[in-house]
Amino acid sequence: MPDNPHMDVVIIGAGGHGKVVLDILRAVGEHTIVGFLDADPALAGSRLRGVEVLGSINLLPRLRQRKALGAIVAIGDGRVRVSYAQAVLADGLELISAIHPAAVVSPSARIGRNVVIAAGAVVAPDAIIADSVIVNTHAGVDHECEVDEGAHLCPSVALAGKVHVGAGAFLGIGARVLPCLSIGERAIVGAGAVVIRDVPPGVTVVGVPAKILPVHRS
Repeated sequence: MPDNPHMDVVIIGAGGHGKVVLDILRAVGEHTIVGFLDADPALAGSRLRGVEVLGSINLLPRLRQRKALGAIVAIGDGRVRVSYAQAVLADGLELISAIHPAAVVSPSARIGRNVVIAAGAVVAPDAIIADSVIVNTHAGVDHECEVDEGAHLCPSVALAGKVHVGAGAFLGIGARVLPCLSIGERAIVGAGAVVIRDVPPGVTVVGVPAKILPVHRS
């Protein structure tokens, strides 16, 4: 695993997903959470489940000087998550991942940095989970799947074997993808959709079976 044990870390994002990541890190117990960072200035000085919101991401260089050595981005939007992850590295901190003890991750799976794998999720043998991916509650990633940077698999998503999910793709709650298919970069798969053929980049598919949602231009 890429993480160093026993680091002081900050969580970037003090919303709902931040609460999930905080719970995972506390359940793992390897790191000391020294605070949250959030873009909303109104949250500065408040506390989220006992952890202070220190301020904005602009504090990263100062935190590095104070021995906050690690960070994880707890923001659902893939573009923002990847952008903030790059800022963390540029400021000299290490990106950590949060893998819930109740998740099942095969020893042969490859897990990147800044990855969240929530409770009940399963990552099967030889799967590849790239940086800044979210595998949310009870999501399943079967054997030899590849999930690219910044993708988000919402709760109860199921990927059959050898599925490829492109960078920044978003798969809604309960979506299903048949074996050996590809979900294009930045594509959106609607909640409950069943994907039976490849999904092109940048489109939205919904329904059973999943079909491309037409774009209406005014």
